[in-house]
Amino acid sequence: MISRIEETFRRLKKKEKKAFIPYIMAGDPSLTKTRDVVLIFEKCGADIVEIGVPFSDPLADGPTIQRSSERALESGITLRKVINFVKELREHTTIPIVLMTYYNPVFRYGEEDFIKDAKNAGVDGVIIPDLPPDEAGSFIFLSRKAFLDTIFLLAPTSNPERLKKVVKATRGFIYYVSITGITGSKLLLNGSMEAQINEIRKYTKKPVAVGFGVSTPEEAFEVSKIADGVIVGSAIVKRLNESPEDIEKYIVGLREAIE
Repeated sequence: MISRIEETFRRLKKKEKKAFIPYIMAGDPSLTKTRDVVLIFEKCGADIVEIGVPFSDPLADGPTIQRSSERALESGITLRKVINFVKELREHTTIPIVLMTYYNPVFRYGEEDFIKDAKNAGVDGVIIPDLPPDEAGSFIFLSRKAFLDTIFLLAPTSNPERLKKVVKATRGFIYYVSITGITGSKLLLNGSMEAQINEIRKYTKKPVAVGFGVSTPEEAFEVSKIADGVIVGSAIVKRLNESPEDIEKYIVGLREAIE
């Protein structure tokens, strides 16, 4: 059984195109607004959408997404509400959806219940930055049974042992963190990313998408020459908060650059 995420990457590869994966924090400022933005993403050419689940201690996220998470939490957004939101969103779109959450909310929800409810709601994949594959045995097992993609992260500091574990545990696509920092940090295009991704490709044919630090169409273009997908998060969240009227133009610019 091929997931929507795998099918998307296969389709794009046949067309010699790369995936555009925009990120949005669920519930900032409201779930109604989040729905509207997801549909804008799709209209403007997004291939997969990453939806953040607000959490009080988002270790991997920089100030922009941290503030977005705080605003969503203040609005009363929970993991359960996000799952219900995806279920409602499925009445309007079939675009592949990846949830980005942390392990504490999943643990409190219950792994098995979370996986079952997420899959039934229409979630296609899950990213949990603070759950390494070494500690994710039961989560991976239950996700495989439910045909829910488990997406794990690799970084510039990942050694060969870590690389092999992530490649084995991942379904959908490998998330390559382009920098040794938090979301929103400055992207470095000095050749090291290309070398690292080439190293990953020695171990797997699974798609590699790059996130953390991509903010301009020019950067998206450069990354698309190296990777199978480009993830843009903090820069989108910042624009949605500061100048939402410009978001469509910005998203179209990123999509065209990745083409």
